[in-house]
Amino acid sequence: MKRIRLVLLLSILLVSCGSSFQSFYNNHKADMGATSFQVPNFMKAVLSNISPEVKNAIGNISDFKYIKFQNTNALKRNTLIDEMNAVTNSGYTDIFRQNEVDNTRIISVVELGAVVTHAIIFNSTATETTAYYLQGNFDPEKIKSFSDPETFNTFSTDLLQSYNTNLNPTLNPIN
Repeated sequence: MKRIRLVLLLSILLVSCGSSFQSFYNNHKADMGATSFQVPNFMKAVLSNISPEVKNAIGNISDFKYIKFQNTNALKRNTLIDEMNAVTNSGYTDIFRQNEVDNTRIISVVELGAVVTHAIIFNSTATETTAYYLQGNFDPEKIKSFSDPETFNTFSTDLLQSYNTNLNPTLNPIN
């Protein structure tokens, strides 16, 4: 009986999350331990100032969302993975998926011809779960390169540093 209730609860959570990254993002951006940002149109210039390495990796971006969860328990982590599976099962094609007890990594895309137009890059470990959503025109091989943990971590660090630097304007433009 408890198992049936748990399955029912998870089903309700998955339905309430919806099957889009925007729904996933909106449902979790206020979670305790979550860090998130999305780049609105008026801030697209911020993305043009990212490091050459990151810019080369991701190409032309028209929409960007990021969310990171820290200090999650096993149930929360499994729920996030289940919800991301629901999102990527709704019109996305997996170009890389790794399902291990300690690490779940998903790179899922929507393609238009030979160009990736939407990409979700999801990584979940016992200590941290991170998800990126990118919309634009991307080289599929460059998106696939994020399956390498070192490339993913370097990308994450460079992008967050660049974004944070561009978000901290000074009140005194002379300094």
